Amino acid sequence: MIPGLVLIQGCRVRVTGMVRVMVVDDHPMWRDGVARDLTEAGYEVVAAVGEGRQAVRVAGAVRPDVVVLDLHLPDLPGPEVAARLAAVEPAPRVLVLSASAEQEDVLEAVKAGASGYLVKSAGREEFLDAVRRTADGDAVFTPGLAGLVLGEYRRLAAQPGPGGPAGRAGAERPRLTERETEVLRLVAKGLSYRQIAERLVLSHRTVQNHVQNTLGKLQLHNRVELVRYAIERGLDAD
Repeated sequence: MIPGLVLIQGCRVRVTGMVRVMVVDDHPMWRDGVARDLTEAGYEVVAAVGEGRQAVRVAGAVRPDVVVLDLHLPDLPGPEVAARLAAVEPAPRVLVLSASAEQEDVLEAVKAGASGYLVKSAGREEFLDAVRRTADGDAVFTPGLAGLVLGEYRRLAAQPGPGGPAGRAGAERPRLTERETEVLRLVAKGLSYRQIAERLVLSHRTVQNHVQNTLGKLQLHNRVELVRYAIERGLDAD
């Protein structure tokens, strides 16, 4: 067994309905406490590791649905770990759990592929709910940080050049259905899947299916990229 790695017995067997979670944090007491809270709440903790490179190697073997990732690790920066996890097949969703609420840390993590960002001062129930929502495909942020991320995407979208909308004006756009466009517009406004389902009187699963279809058509990898795409095209405007 790799030193410092904790594998939960039976981790290679998927338990129907259970969300598989890997915890990455270099502080053993914090790591163990998070893993214990997750297990008590009914999640399947498949691994708990203390280093970034180790996390990337292990993720390919235990196939977590969600990785709870600390930003400050001894061997690799958290954003780099998030980017490497995005290349794992199948790629897990990454929820950053960090002591830092600094703008630079949040934006670097999201740009690297993190699905959400929660500060460690969050309560136990808030954290457990964030893991569930991350597994469902929502982009989950500590209150106040979601606006920061959306604001940064709007700023980038307004810039001229190949990365902004002007630079892609001549590019052929994939054709979305009216419903897919409607869902995409609400995603860009920061609504969760459950909120979108309530707004459009759809099931949560139907909303997820629309988002997955849209991701496939646009060749994007996650909801964060989808939000940026939508904002760049002005779909977040009223």
